[in-house]
Amino acid sequence: MSEATGVSMVPKSPMTWLMATQSRGVQPGLHRMERLLAAIGGPQVNLRCLHVAGTNGKGSVCAFAESLLRAQGVRTGLYTSPHLVEFSERIRIAGKNACASAIDAAIVRLQEATAGWNEEEQPTFFELVTALAFDLFKRGGCEVVVLETGLGGRLDATNTAPKLACAITPIAFDHTEWLGITLAAIAREKAGIFRKGIPIVIAPQEREAAEAILESAREVGAPCEVISAPLTPDLKLGLAGSYQRWNAAVALELVRVAGFEPSAEALSKGVGAVSWPGRFQRLKFADGELILDGAHNLHAIRQLVATWREECGERPCRLIFGALADKDPVAMLAELIPLACEVHLVPVASSRTINPSELALKKCFTGCSHPVPMVHESLAGAFDVLRHDDHASGAAVLLTGSLFLVGEALSLLSGGVATVRNQ
Repeated sequence: MSEATGVSMVPKSPMTWLMATQSRGVQPGLHRMERLLAAIGGPQVNLRCLHVAGTNGKGSVCAFAESLLRAQGVRTGLYTSPHLVEFSERIRIAGKNACASAIDAAIVRLQEATAGWNEEEQPTFFELVTALAFDLFKRGGCEVVVLETGLGGRLDATNTAPKLACAITPIAFDHTEWLGITLAAIAREKAGIFRKGIPIVIAPQEREAAEAILESAREVGAPCEVISAPLTPDLKLGLAGSYQRWNAAVALELVRVAGFEPSAEALSKGVGAVSWPGRFQRLKFADGELILDGAHNLHAIRQLVATWREECGERPCRLIFGALADKDPVAMLAELIPLACEVHLVPVASSRTINPSELALKKCFTGCSHPVPMVHESLAGAFDVLRHDDHASGAAVLLTGSLFLVGEALSLLSGGVATVRNQ
Protein backbone atom coordinates (compact mmCIF):
# COMPACT_ATOMS: atom_id res chain seq x y z
CA MET A 1 0.00 0.00 0.00
CA SER A 2 1.29 3.47 -0.84
CA GLU A 3 1.99 5.50 2.36
CA ALA A 4 1.30 8.72 0.47
CA THR A 5 -2.10 7.81 -0.93
CA GLY A 6 -3.31 4.89 1.16
CA VAL A 7 -4.24 3.14 -2.11
CA SER A 8 -3.33 -0.51 -2.58
CA MET A 9 -0.63 -1.00 -5.23
CA VAL A 10 -1.39 -4.70 -5.66
CA PRO A 11 -2.02 -5.22 -9.41
CA LYS A 12 -5.39 -6.51 -10.53
CA SER A 13 -5.60 -10.07 -11.79
CA PRO A 14 -6.12 -10.31 -15.56
CA MET A 15 -9.77 -11.38 -15.14
CA THR A 16 -10.49 -8.60 -12.61
CA TRP A 17 -9.07 -6.10 -15.09
CA LEU A 18 -11.23 -7.48 -17.90
CA MET A 19 -14.47 -7.58 -15.90
CA ALA A 20 -13.91 -3.98 -14.79
CA THR A 21 -14.17 -2.86 -18.43
CA GLN A 22 -17.91 -3.62 -18.35
CA SER A 23 -18.27 -0.08 -17.01
CA ARG A 24 -17.53 1.19 -20.52
CA GLY A 25 -20.97 -0.01 -21.59
CA VAL A 26 -22.17 -0.48 -25.16
CA GLN A 27 -20.51 1.64 -27.84
CA PRO A 28 -21.55 0.50 -31.34
CA GLY A 29 -18.90 0.73 -34.04
CA LEU A 30 -16.08 -1.33 -35.50
CA HIS A 31 -13.17 1.13 -35.45
CA ARG A 32 -12.00 0.23 -31.92
CA MET A 33 -12.29 -3.49 -32.66
CA GLU A 34 -10.36 -3.21 -35.91
CA ARG A 35 -7.57 -1.27 -34.20
CA LEU A 36 -7.46 -3.78 -31.33
CA LEU A 37 -7.19 -6.76 -33.66
CA ALA A 38 -4.39 -5.09 -35.59
CA ALA A 39 -2.58 -4.41 -32.32
CA ILE A 40 -2.57 -8.10 -31.36
CA GLY A 41 -1.51 -9.37 -34.78
CA GLY A 42 -4.82 -9.94 -36.58
CA PRO A 43 -5.73 -13.35 -35.12
CA GLN A 44 -9.04 -13.37 -36.99
CA VAL A 45 -7.57 -13.15 -40.48
CA ASN A 46 -7.36 -16.86 -41.21
CA LEU A 47 -10.33 -18.02 -39.15
CA ARG A 48 -13.15 -19.81 -41.00
CA CYS A 49 -16.37 -18.80 -39.34
CA LEU A 50 -20.06 -19.62 -39.28
CA HIS A 51 -21.70 -16.37 -38.14
CA VAL A 52 -25.12 -16.38 -36.46
CA ALA A 53 -27.27 -13.32 -35.76
CA GLY A 54 -30.91 -12.92 -34.72
CA THR A 55 -32.99 -12.17 -31.64
CA ASN A 56 -33.89 -15.58 -30.24
CA GLY A 57 -32.31 -18.98 -30.79
CA LYS A 58 -28.82 -17.75 -31.69
CA GLY A 59 -27.15 -19.70 -28.92
CA SER A 60 -29.05 -22.90 -29.67
CA VAL A 61 -28.29 -22.69 -33.40
CA CYS A 62 -24.61 -22.13 -32.59
CA ALA A 63 -24.62 -25.08 -30.18
CA PHE A 64 -26.25 -27.37 -32.76
CA ALA A 65 -23.89 -26.24 -35.53
CA GLU A 66 -20.78 -26.73 -33.38
CA SER A 67 -21.96 -30.15 -32.22
CA LEU A 68 -22.65 -31.23 -35.80
CA LEU A 69 -19.20 -30.14 -36.93
CA ARG A 70 -17.48 -31.82 -34.00
CA ALA A 71 -19.40 -35.04 -34.69
CA GLN A 72 -17.74 -35.00 -38.13
CA GLY A 73 -14.28 -34.74 -36.61
CA VAL A 74 -13.82 -31.00 -37.17
CA ARG A 75 -11.79 -29.14 -34.55
CA THR A 76 -14.18 -26.38 -33.56
CA GLY A 77 -14.28 -23.07 -31.77
CA LEU A 78 -17.53 -21.79 -30.25
CA TYR A 79 -18.08 -18.19 -29.11
CA THR A 80 -21.30 -17.28 -27.29
CA SER A 81 -22.53 -14.83 -24.65
CA PRO A 82 -23.29 -14.21 -21.91
CA HIS A 83 -21.79 -16.85 -19.66
CA LEU A 84 -23.97 -18.38 -16.97
CA VAL A 85 -21.44 -19.18 -14.23
CA GLU A 86 -17.87 -19.33 -15.54
CA PHE A 87 -16.41 -16.80 -17.96
CA SER A 88 -14.73 -19.65 -19.87
CA GLU A 89 -18.18 -20.82 -21.06
CA ARG A 90 -18.00 -18.05 -23.68
CA ILE A 91 -15.00 -19.59 -25.46
CA ARG A 92 -14.99 -23.30 -26.20
CA ILE A 93 -12.37 -25.20 -28.18
CA ALA A 94 -13.08 -28.75 -29.36
CA GLY A 95 -16.11 -28.88 -27.08
CA LYS A 96 -14.32 -27.76 -23.91
CA ASN A 97 -14.16 -24.42 -22.12
CA ALA A 98 -10.94 -22.51 -22.72
CA CYS A 99 -8.51 -23.11 -19.85
CA ALA A 100 -7.97 -20.40 -17.25
CA SER A 101 -4.23 -20.03 -17.86
CA ALA A 102 -4.73 -19.50 -21.61
CA ILE A 103 -7.45 -16.93 -20.92
CA ASP A 104 -5.26 -15.03 -18.47
CA ALA A 105 -2.35 -15.00 -20.91
CA ALA A 106 -4.60 -13.66 -23.66
CA ILE A 107 -5.95 -10.95 -21.36
CA VAL A 108 -2.40 -9.86 -20.55
CA ARG A 109 -1.73 -9.54 -24.28
CA LEU A 110 -4.80 -7.28 -24.54
CA GLN A 111 -3.66 -5.21 -21.58
CA GLU A 112 -0.25 -4.70 -23.13
CA ALA A 113 -1.70 -3.85 -26.54
CA THR A 114 -4.02 -1.14 -25.16
CA ALA A 115 -1.82 0.22 -22.36
CA GLY A 116 -1.06 3.55 -24.02
CA TRP A 117 -4.50 4.27 -25.48
CA ASN A 118 -6.53 7.19 -24.22
CA GLU A 119 -9.98 6.71 -22.69
CA GLU A 120 -11.89 7.40 -25.93
CA GLU A 121 -9.87 4.74 -27.75
CA GLN A 122 -10.25 2.00 -25.15
CA PRO A 123 -12.22 -1.05 -26.37
CA THR A 124 -15.43 -2.13 -24.66
CA PHE A 125 -15.72 -5.31 -22.63
CA PHE A 126 -17.38 -7.22 -25.47
CA GLU A 127 -14.78 -6.06 -27.97
CA LEU A 128 -11.98 -7.22 -25.68
CA VAL A 129 -13.65 -10.59 -25.10
CA THR A 130 -14.22 -11.09 -28.83
CA ALA A 131 -10.58 -10.29 -29.61
CA LEU A 132 -9.55 -12.64 -26.81
CA ALA A 133 -11.66 -15.40 -28.37
CA PHE A 134 -10.17 -14.87 -31.83
CA ASP A 135 -6.69 -15.05 -30.31
CA LEU A 136 -7.44 -18.32 -28.51
CA PHE A 137 -9.15 -19.86 -31.54
CA LYS A 138 -6.08 -19.13 -33.67
CA ARG A 139 -3.68 -20.49 -31.05
CA GLY A 140 -5.96 -23.49 -30.48
CA GLY A 141 -5.82 -24.56 -34.12
CA CYS A 142 -9.58 -24.36 -34.70
CA GLU A 143 -10.58 -25.47 -38.18
CA VAL A 144 -14.04 -23.85 -38.02
CA VAL A 145 -15.35 -21.28 -35.55
CA VAL A 146 -19.04 -20.77 -34.77
CA LEU A 147 -19.73 -17.17 -33.74
CA GLU A 148 -22.81 -15.78 -32.01
CA THR A 149 -23.26 -12.04 -32.43
CA GLY A 150 -23.59 -10.01 -29.28
CA LEU A 151 -25.79 -7.02 -30.13
CA GLY A 152 -27.23 -6.59 -33.62
CA GLY A 153 -24.82 -7.57 -36.35
CA ARG A 154 -23.69 -4.71 -38.57
CA LEU A 155 -21.67 -2.97 -35.86
CA ASP A 156 -21.07 -6.01 -33.66
CA ALA A 157 -17.47 -6.86 -32.78
CA THR A 158 -17.88 -10.36 -34.24
CA ASN A 159 -18.53 -8.81 -37.66
CA THR A 160 -14.79 -8.33 -38.14
CA ALA A 161 -14.30 -12.07 -38.73
CA PRO A 162 -14.18 -13.74 -42.18
CA LYS A 163 -17.14 -16.04 -42.87
CA LEU A 164 -17.89 -19.32 -44.56
CA ALA A 165 -21.66 -18.87 -44.08
CA CYS A 166 -24.19 -16.84 -42.10
CA ALA A 167 -27.52 -17.54 -40.42
CA ILE A 168 -30.34 -15.35 -39.16
CA THR A 169 -32.56 -16.73 -36.40
CA PRO A 170 -36.06 -15.32 -35.67
CA ILE A 171 -36.18 -11.54 -35.32
CA ALA A 172 -38.21 -9.99 -32.51
CA PHE A 173 -38.25 -6.71 -30.61
CA ASP A 174 -35.17 -6.40 -28.41
CA HIS A 175 -32.48 -3.77 -27.82
CA THR A 176 -34.65 -1.27 -29.67
CA GLU A 177 -32.63 1.64 -28.29
CA TRP A 178 -29.70 0.42 -30.39
CA LEU A 179 -31.25 -1.49 -33.28
CA GLY A 180 -34.41 0.41 -34.18
CA ILE A 181 -38.08 0.42 -33.26
CA THR A 182 -39.45 -1.66 -36.15
CA LEU A 183 -38.86 -5.29 -37.07
CA ALA A 184 -37.56 -4.16 -40.45
CA ALA A 185 -34.97 -1.87 -38.87
CA ILE A 186 -33.84 -4.55 -36.44
CA ALA A 187 -33.65 -7.11 -39.26
CA ARG A 188 -31.49 -4.81 -41.38
CA GLU A 189 -29.06 -4.37 -38.48
CA LYS A 190 -28.84 -8.15 -38.06
CA ALA A 191 -28.39 -8.58 -41.82
CA GLY A 192 -25.33 -6.35 -41.62
CA ILE A 193 -23.29 -9.57 -41.21
CA PHE A 194 -23.96 -10.52 -44.87
CA ARG A 195 -21.12 -10.51 -47.37
CA LYS A 196 -21.07 -10.81 -51.15
CA GLY A 197 -21.14 -14.43 -52.27
CA ILE A 198 -21.31 -15.85 -48.73
CA PRO A 199 -24.35 -18.16 -48.32
CA ILE A 200 -27.09 -17.28 -45.84
CA VAL A 201 -29.59 -19.48 -44.02
CA ILE A 202 -32.74 -17.77 -42.74
CA ALA A 203 -35.12 -19.07 -40.08
CA PRO A 204 -38.87 -18.42 -40.54
CA GLN A 205 -39.63 -14.76 -39.86
CA GLU A 206 -42.46 -12.29 -39.46
CA ARG A 207 -43.24 -10.86 -42.89
CA GLU A 208 -41.74 -7.42 -42.19
CA ALA A 209 -38.47 -8.93 -40.98
CA ALA A 210 -38.31 -11.48 -43.81
CA GLU A 211 -38.70 -8.81 -46.47
CA ALA A 212 -35.92 -6.68 -44.94
CA ILE A 213 -33.57 -9.66 -44.67
CA LEU A 214 -34.16 -10.83 -48.24
CA GLU A 215 -33.74 -7.31 -49.58
CA SER A 216 -30.44 -6.98 -47.71
CA ALA A 217 -29.24 -10.29 -49.18
CA ARG A 218 -30.09 -9.12 -52.72
CA GLU A 219 -28.31 -5.80 -52.19
CA VAL A 220 -25.15 -7.52 -50.99
CA GLY A 221 -25.27 -10.29 -53.56
CA ALA A 222 -25.44 -13.22 -51.14
CA PRO A 223 -27.30 -16.47 -51.93
CA CYS A 224 -29.85 -17.34 -49.29
CA GLU A 225 -32.12 -20.17 -48.27
CA VAL A 226 -35.20 -19.88 -46.05
CA ILE A 227 -35.85 -22.87 -43.80
CA SER A 228 -39.35 -24.20 -44.50
CA ALA A 229 -39.55 -27.24 -42.22
CA PRO A 230 -38.17 -28.29 -38.83
CA LEU A 231 -35.83 -31.20 -38.36
CA THR A 232 -37.72 -34.47 -38.73
CA PRO A 233 -39.02 -36.12 -35.53
CA ASP A 234 -37.11 -39.36 -36.14
CA LEU A 235 -33.95 -37.60 -34.93
CA LYS A 236 -33.68 -37.24 -31.17
CA LEU A 237 -32.52 -33.82 -29.98
CA GLY A 238 -30.47 -33.05 -26.92
CA LEU A 239 -32.62 -29.94 -26.26
CA ALA A 240 -36.29 -29.86 -25.28
CA GLY A 241 -39.07 -28.06 -27.16
CA SER A 242 -40.48 -28.35 -30.66
CA TYR A 243 -39.03 -24.94 -31.56
CA GLN A 244 -35.57 -26.47 -31.12
CA ARG A 245 -36.27 -28.59 -34.21
CA TRP A 246 -36.40 -25.35 -36.18
CA ASN A 247 -33.10 -24.24 -34.62
CA ALA A 248 -31.58 -27.61 -35.47
CA ALA A 249 -32.79 -27.31 -39.07
CA VAL A 250 -31.17 -23.87 -39.37
CA ALA A 251 -27.91 -25.21 -37.91
CA LEU A 252 -27.86 -28.25 -40.19
CA GLU A 253 -28.36 -26.15 -43.31
CA LEU A 254 -25.76 -23.65 -42.10
CA VAL A 255 -23.22 -26.44 -41.80
CA ARG A 256 -24.18 -27.79 -45.22
CA VAL A 257 -23.93 -24.49 -47.11
CA ALA A 258 -20.52 -23.96 -45.46
CA GLY A 259 -19.35 -27.11 -47.23
CA PHE A 260 -19.79 -29.80 -44.58
CA GLU A 261 -22.26 -32.62 -45.27
CA PRO A 262 -22.83 -34.69 -42.12
CA SER A 263 -23.13 -38.44 -42.48
CA ALA A 264 -26.25 -40.04 -41.03
CA GLU A 265 -24.20 -41.09 -38.01
CA ALA A 266 -22.72 -37.62 -37.48
CA LEU A 267 -26.14 -36.01 -37.87
CA SER A 268 -27.72 -38.25 -35.26
CA LYS A 269 -24.81 -37.83 -32.87
CA GLY A 270 -24.50 -34.09 -33.41
CA VAL A 271 -28.11 -33.13 -32.72
CA GLY A 272 -28.55 -35.74 -30.01
CA ALA A 273 -25.46 -34.93 -27.97
CA VAL A 274 -25.81 -31.14 -28.03
CA SER A 275 -25.89 -29.49 -24.63
CA TRP A 276 -26.95 -25.91 -23.97
CA PRO A 277 -27.42 -25.09 -20.26
CA GLY A 278 -30.22 -22.78 -19.24
CA ARG A 279 -32.57 -23.84 -22.02
CA PHE A 280 -35.36 -25.85 -20.36
CA GLN A 281 -32.68 -27.41 -18.21
CA ARG A 282 -34.11 -29.92 -15.74
CA LEU A 283 -32.47 -30.37 -12.34
CA LYS A 284 -33.33 -31.98 -9.02
CA PHE A 285 -34.42 -29.47 -6.37
CA ALA A 286 -35.35 -30.39 -2.79
CA ASP A 287 -37.79 -33.29 -3.25
CA GLY A 288 -38.88 -32.24 -6.72
CA GLU A 289 -37.72 -30.69 -9.97
CA LEU A 290 -36.32 -27.32 -10.97
CA ILE A 291 -36.50 -26.21 -14.60
CA LEU A 292 -34.22 -23.36 -15.69
CA ASP A 293 -34.90 -21.39 -18.85
CA GLY A 294 -33.14 -18.20 -19.88
CA ALA A 295 -36.08 -16.79 -21.88
CA HIS A 296 -35.57 -13.04 -21.53
CA ASN A 297 -38.00 -11.38 -23.92
CA LEU A 298 -41.62 -11.85 -24.92
CA HIS A 299 -40.95 -14.00 -27.99
CA ALA A 300 -38.74 -16.38 -25.99
CA ILE A 301 -41.24 -16.54 -23.12
CA ARG A 302 -43.97 -17.64 -25.53
CA GLN A 303 -41.69 -20.41 -26.77
CA LEU A 304 -41.07 -21.42 -23.17
CA VAL A 305 -44.81 -21.59 -22.44
CA ALA A 306 -45.31 -23.82 -25.49
CA THR A 307 -42.44 -26.06 -24.40
CA TRP A 308 -43.88 -26.31 -20.89
CA ARG A 309 -47.20 -27.48 -22.35
CA GLU A 310 -45.41 -30.03 -24.54
CA GLU A 311 -43.23 -31.38 -21.75
CA CYS A 312 -45.44 -30.97 -18.67
CA GLY A 313 -49.01 -30.76 -19.96
CA GLU A 314 -51.33 -29.12 -17.44
CA ARG A 315 -48.96 -29.62 -14.53
CA PRO A 316 -48.73 -26.31 -12.63
CA CYS A 317 -45.43 -24.66 -11.77
CA ARG A 318 -44.13 -22.71 -8.84
CA LEU A 319 -42.76 -19.77 -10.83
CA ILE A 320 -39.60 -17.87 -9.93
CA PHE A 321 -39.34 -14.77 -12.10
CA GLY A 322 -36.80 -11.99 -12.37
CA ALA A 323 -36.05 -9.80 -15.37
CA LEU A 324 -34.26 -6.72 -16.61
CA ALA A 325 -36.36 -3.57 -16.59
CA ASP A 326 -35.93 -2.95 -20.33
CA LYS A 327 -37.31 -6.37 -21.39
CA ASP A 328 -41.07 -5.72 -20.88
CA PRO A 329 -41.32 -7.91 -17.76
CA VAL A 330 -45.03 -7.21 -17.28
CA ALA A 331 -45.93 -8.70 -20.67
CA MET A 332 -43.58 -11.63 -20.02
CA LEU A 333 -45.24 -12.35 -16.68
CA ALA A 334 -48.72 -12.15 -18.20
CA GLU A 335 -47.78 -15.07 -20.48
CA LEU A 336 -46.37 -17.13 -17.62
CA ILE A 337 -49.00 -16.62 -14.92
CA PRO A 338 -51.51 -19.14 -16.39
CA LEU A 339 -48.90 -21.84 -15.79
CA ALA A 340 -48.34 -20.94 -12.16
CA CYS A 341 -49.90 -22.01 -8.88
CA GLU A 342 -47.56 -19.57 -7.10
CA VAL A 343 -45.34 -16.71 -8.22
CA HIS A 344 -42.06 -15.72 -6.57
CA LEU A 345 -40.55 -12.43 -7.74
CA VAL A 346 -36.81 -11.89 -7.30
CA PRO A 347 -34.21 -9.34 -8.38
CA VAL A 348 -31.63 -10.15 -11.06
CA ALA A 349 -27.95 -9.68 -10.20
CA SER A 350 -27.65 -6.72 -12.56
CA SER A 351 -27.94 -2.97 -12.18
CA ARG A 352 -30.63 -3.17 -14.87
CA THR A 353 -32.99 -5.38 -12.84
CA ILE A 354 -36.60 -4.47 -12.29
CA ASN A 355 -37.47 -4.10 -8.62
CA PRO A 356 -39.63 -7.12 -7.68
CA SER A 357 -41.69 -5.03 -5.25
CA GLU A 358 -42.63 -2.68 -8.10
CA LEU A 359 -43.35 -5.61 -10.38
CA ALA A 360 -45.76 -7.08 -7.81
CA LEU A 361 -47.95 -4.00 -8.17
CA LYS A 362 -48.33 -4.24 -11.93
CA LYS A 363 -51.63 -4.96 -13.69
CA CYS A 364 -50.74 -8.57 -14.53
CA PHE A 365 -51.61 -9.43 -10.91
CA THR A 366 -55.00 -7.72 -10.77
CA GLY A 367 -58.07 -9.97 -10.44
CA CYS A 368 -58.77 -12.70 -7.93
CA SER A 369 -57.98 -15.55 -10.36
CA HIS A 370 -54.22 -14.87 -10.25
CA PRO A 371 -51.89 -16.12 -7.54
CA VAL A 372 -50.73 -13.41 -5.14
CA PRO A 373 -47.03 -12.80 -5.84
CA MET A 374 -44.44 -13.36 -3.13
CA VAL A 375 -41.60 -10.86 -3.20
CA HIS A 376 -38.08 -11.88 -2.19
CA GLU A 377 -34.98 -9.78 -1.61
CA SER A 378 -32.82 -12.37 -3.33
CA LEU A 379 -32.97 -15.58 -5.33
CA ALA A 380 -31.30 -17.35 -2.41
CA GLY A 381 -34.22 -16.26 -0.23
CA ALA A 382 -36.75 -17.62 -2.71
CA PHE A 383 -34.91 -20.94 -2.87
CA ASP A 384 -34.96 -21.16 0.92
CA VAL A 385 -38.72 -20.60 1.05
CA LEU A 386 -39.42 -23.14 -1.68
CA ARG A 387 -37.21 -25.77 -0.07
CA HIS A 388 -39.09 -25.54 3.24
CA ASP A 389 -42.65 -24.97 2.04
CA ASP A 390 -44.07 -28.20 0.67
CA HIS A 391 -47.75 -27.34 0.33
CA ALA A 392 -47.33 -27.28 -3.45
CA SER A 393 -44.77 -30.07 -3.58
CA GLY A 394 -46.42 -31.69 -6.60
CA ALA A 395 -45.55 -28.71 -8.79
CA ALA A 396 -42.19 -28.27 -10.46
CA VAL A 397 -40.30 -25.03 -9.93
CA LEU A 398 -39.82 -22.99 -13.12
CA LEU A 399 -37.19 -20.25 -13.02
CA THR A 400 -37.05 -17.82 -15.93
CA GLY A 401 -36.91 -14.22 -17.12
CA SER A 402 -33.17 -13.68 -17.54
CA LEU A 403 -30.04 -15.62 -18.44
CA PHE A 404 -28.32 -13.73 -15.62
CA LEU A 405 -30.90 -15.18 -13.22
CA VAL A 406 -30.29 -18.69 -14.57
CA GLY A 407 -26.56 -18.18 -14.06
CA GLU A 408 -27.15 -17.07 -10.48
CA ALA A 409 -29.31 -20.14 -9.86
CA LEU A 410 -26.65 -22.50 -11.20
CA SER A 411 -24.02 -20.77 -9.08
CA LEU A 412 -26.14 -21.00 -5.92
CA LEU A 413 -26.94 -24.64 -6.54
CA SER A 414 -23.23 -25.41 -6.81
CA GLY A 415 -22.42 -23.53 -3.62
CA GLY A 416 -21.29 -20.27 -5.24
CA VAL A 417 -22.56 -16.71 -5.00
CA ALA A 418 -24.10 -14.30 -7.48
CA THR A 419 -21.90 -11.90 -9.44
CA VAL A 420 -23.45 -8.64 -10.62
CA ARG A 421 -23.12 -8.52 -14.41
CA ASN A 422 -24.45 -6.30 -17.15
CA GLN A 423 -22.99 -8.05 -20.22
